[in-house]
This record gives sequence, structure tokens and C-alpha cells, in this order.
Amino acid sequence: MTAVAKPLEGGGPPPAAEAKPRKPKSSRLHPSDLVGLGAIGLKASRVRAALTMIGIAIGIAAMVGVLVISESSRSDLLAQLDRLGTNMLRVTAGQTLFGGDAQLAPEARAMIERVGPVESASSVATVDATVRRTDYIDEGRTGGISVTAADLDLLDTLRAEVATGSWHDEVSSMLPTVVLGNTAARRLGIDETGVRVWLGDQWFTVTGILAPVELASELDSSAFVGIPLAENLFEFDGSPSTIYVRSDVDYIEDVRAVLGRTANPEDASEVEITRPSDVIEAKAAAAVAFTDLFLGLGAVALIVGGFGIANVMLMSVMERRGEIGLRRALGATRRHIALQFVSEALALAVVGGVLGVLLGAGLAVTYALSQEWVPIIPAVAVFGGIFAAVAIGAVAGFYPAMRAARLSPTDALRGAE
Repeated sequence: MTAVAKPLEGGGPPPAAEAKPRKPKSSRLHPSDLVGLGAIGLKASRVRAALTMIGIAIGIAAMVGVLVISESSRSDLLAQLDRLGTNMLRVTAGQTLFGGDAQLAPEARAMIERVGPVESASSVATVDATVRRTDYIDEGRTGGISVTAADLDLLDTLRAEVATGSWHDEVSSMLPTVVLGNTAARRLGIDETGVRVWLGDQWFTVTGILAPVELASELDSSAFVGIPLAENLFEFDGSPSTIYVRSDVDYIEDVRAVLGRTANPEDASEVEITRPSDVIEAKAAAAVAFTDLFLGLGAVALIVGGFGIANVMLMSVMERRGEIGLRRALGATRRHIALQFVSEALALAVVGGVLGVLLGAGLAVTYALSQEWVPIIPAVAVFGGIFAAVAIGAVAGFYPAMRAARLSPTDALRGAE
């Protein structure tokens, strides 16, 4: 038999199953949408956005430029130290106890060369004579050029080079020939060999012009003659005014400690000993100090740019209240509004930061090349500059974003009317 459904009490049809109400889908903001939202602020007020980006770019360019120039300069100085060495000492005559000018003994160089770690030693001495372009020029117009008697191995000790011509040899050191320092040649208006100059009371032939002497720049304004000729012609007594000493780098301080007593056994206090490479090392240290100073100035400019971003974003919030209210009414959350304005601030900062990195690096590289340095762009300058811009943008955009997020839809729409 077929079962018959039992009618429900009351005789009505069976009730339908109750439908559960659907929850409205929460509003979502995809990360890819933030790029478009971030560009809204740039398009809405292009002039203000451009000026703000320029402010950020200037701050970043200053910081990047300082880092590139500093690193390039420091690298060049260290390259000089590697090329010239830090193992050279300069021995000069100081002053006597009563304030007079002391003298080094004629045999001072020979005594210094007997010190074990000393690799080489060369001497120079100022000669009582003047050098002029012609004999018609007044003797008192020396142009700051001194006549110097020099050892034949001076360039080897100094690691100096001849730019034009040649240095003295055993023959030319006895003849009326002269080698000009770089500055001396420029002051005399001489740029080639074979010309004559009036030195002392006779004509001398220029046989060489030196390149700048980096570890002994005081010699650049000298006119060098041979010691044998200086003894015969200018009554040079053989007492050197300066002795340049190359030593084993591992014993440089030990050699420095004994040079005074070696050069003048009677009174070591009358001898002054310096290390020319200390000047280059001091320049490298000064470059680091100036880098910190200019980085601080760049940071100030960057902070000013950050205030510019904050100002632009606050004005944008006030001008776009209607947009904020409409988006909130359509389901955008406070977080979405905040993210929109933060992304706009970040867009301003990132574009300004990239422009600043390119501008700063370009100007710094151009300057480095003009100084004949090898341009070095440290990674910290590139990535640090962009990171600093992003950080400034995030901080500067935080308060305007929070202010925009706190606006209720009704207040925002009412304020936009």
C-alpha cells in the first residue's frame, strides 16, 4: 500500500525552510588599487605636487651629492697614499736655543743612510741666487722662486716625475742647466725645454720641467741645479736644508725616533721631523667631517620637504571632503581612506626621491670628473636616499591620512556642500 502523508494539524501546507540573511561583503582595497589612488593626488593638483616633489628632490640630491663627492675625494686621497707611500719622512733644520736658524751637518744625509731600516735618502739645499726670465728684470722680483741644489736621486726618493725633458745626471749637474718645478715654470712662462733663463749672473738652459710633487709641494716653486755646480758657482758649503727619507714602513716610527739624534748628534732638538703623508691623511679625515656637516644640511632640506608634503596633504583633505564622504557612503572603511592618503604622500616622496638621487648623483659625478677623480656612487647613497624619501613621505602623510579617516560620511558630505 502506498503510504499516505499524514496531514498536519490545522490542515495547512508544510512550512518552507527559513532563508538565512546574507552578510554584506566587506569592502576590499587591493594593493594594486593603491597605485591608482596614490596618483589621484598628483593629478588633482599638479603644480603643488611638482613643487613638493622638487623640495624632496633638493634634499635627497644634497645628501646623495655629498656622499658621492666625499667618497670619490676620499678614494682619490687613499689612492695617492697607496701610490706615494706613507713611509717618507722629512728632516729639516729647526731653530737653535736662542731662536736662530739651525743647520744640518754636510754629512747628515750619509749618517741617516746608515740607519738600518732606511731605504733611501736625498737632500736639497737653498742656494743664494735668483732666477729670472731675462737679465733685464729687476733682481728683487723673484716671483717666489728659489734656486735649489738637489741630489741626483731626489726624484726616486720623492717618487716624483718629469713632465717635460729630463732630470739632472752626473754630467748636467756640473753644467749651467736647470730643471724647473711645476709652479716655477708657470711663473716664468716656460712650458718647454731648451729655453734659457738668467740664474745668478749667467744664462742657464732649461733641460726639464717637473710634474707637481705631491709629497713635497714646497719644491714646486724651485729651480733645481746640480750640487757640484752649486759648490763651484755659488759657494754652496754642502749643508742640506731638507733631507727626504724613505724607510721600511714597518719601522717608520722607530726611524722617526732616531732621526733627530742621527742628523744632529750634538742637539737633536734643533732638528724637525715631519711625515708628509700625514697631510693627505688629515685631508681624508677632514673630508669625513665635512661629509657629516653637509649631510646634516641635506637632512634639514629633506625635513623641510616633508613639511611640504604634510601641508599639501592637509590641503588635499580639506578640498576633497566630498570625495571622502562619497567613498565612505559607498562602503570604504576608515583604513581605506587612510591608506589612500598615505599612498598619495608616498607617491610624492618616491618620485621626488628618485629625481633627487638622479640629480645628486649626476651633479656629483660631473664634479668628480672635473677634479680628475674616479667617480664612486656608494650603494648607501642610492638606496639610502630613496629610503629616506619614503620614510619622510610616510611620516608626513600620517597625520593628514588619520584626519581624513576620522571624517564621518555625513560630516564629509555636509562640509562639501
